[in-house]
Amino acid sequence: MSEPFVRPDVRAFLDFLNNVPGPKMHQLDATAARALYVAMKDVAEPPIGELATITDLSIPGPAGDIPARLFDARPGREPGPAMVFYHGGGFVIGNIDSHASLCAEIARTLDLPVISIDYRLAPESAWPAAPDDCEAATRWIAGNPTELGRKVTSLVLCGDSAGGNLAIVTAMTLRDTPAAVPVIAQFPIYPLVDTTRDYPSLSEFAEGYLLTRGSMSWFDQAYNAEAANVRASPLTGDLAGMPPALVMTASLDPLRDQGRAYAAALASAGVPVAFREAKGNIHGFANLRKATPSSAGDVAAALTVLKAIIAEAEGDRVMAQAAG
Repeated sequence: MSEPFVRPDVRAFLDFLNNVPGPKMHQLDATAARALYVAMKDVAEPPIGELATITDLSIPGPAGDIPARLFDARPGREPGPAMVFYHGGGFVIGNIDSHASLCAEIARTLDLPVISIDYRLAPESAWPAAPDDCEAATRWIAGNPTELGRKVTSLVLCGDSAGGNLAIVTAMTLRDTPAAVPVIAQFPIYPLVDTTRDYPSLSEFAEGYLLTRGSMSWFDQAYNAEAANVRASPLTGDLAGMPPALVMTASLDPLRDQGRAYAAALASAGVPVAFREAKGNIHGFANLRKATPSSAGDVAAALTVLKAIIAEAEGDRVMAQAAG
């Protein structure tokens, strides 16, 4: 088999990463792994940049308050869609701060409020704590609480990796038991969608491409989900009636084939879907726009597609509402 194409800036970052001394993330406990992840943030991500609104929120949840943060390029706005964002990190690491740069970029580019959810993490809070928190937080946002200072007419659900899983699972839950406003679009970024079997890309990119088979196993053991349950492996469920989607993958990602399979399954279920794959790029690239500058182009191009999907879906919602 020929060697896969790797972009020059991605190759340079992988060479740096693979030569960092010390234990790998999956050889640490959760607390140390989280600290290592945070330490990499300044190397990997650009600054948050200018925004008119960055506000911390506290959302009632099933096991106590859920921290969240509102990002908005405007101090206020007319009624319209809002994005709910669920961070990645294998359900074990990551938080609002680790994904703040990405949320700010999305808010600026889409000209939408973005609310990032700091759901409970494993192993301290194993499955289904994360999807329970994400559902509760999303329903709260849909209910137009005064704390938002914005009237939300519809929701766009987005997340990366584990967060992509949570975006899909939440969209599925709200399809079956709707919230106060509808979910009009989903944007899972290199999502985890099926833990019931292995996909070829897991073996192809098991080592040396940032996300490894070892770290995925470590995350899986900590999360301790029921693999066959649709709230852990949504690809195994019925996808009919899901909101329009943009699915984004990376060609050098152990999760690549799961994302491809999810996009194909949506299309087979009659769900409008757009698909983009970042060729020569790795898992996590949306948070590596400083370390791998070409990743900024992948994110920008995807958001251009997503903006059109949201505009069309919100237009359809308004027309349906007017028709009664």
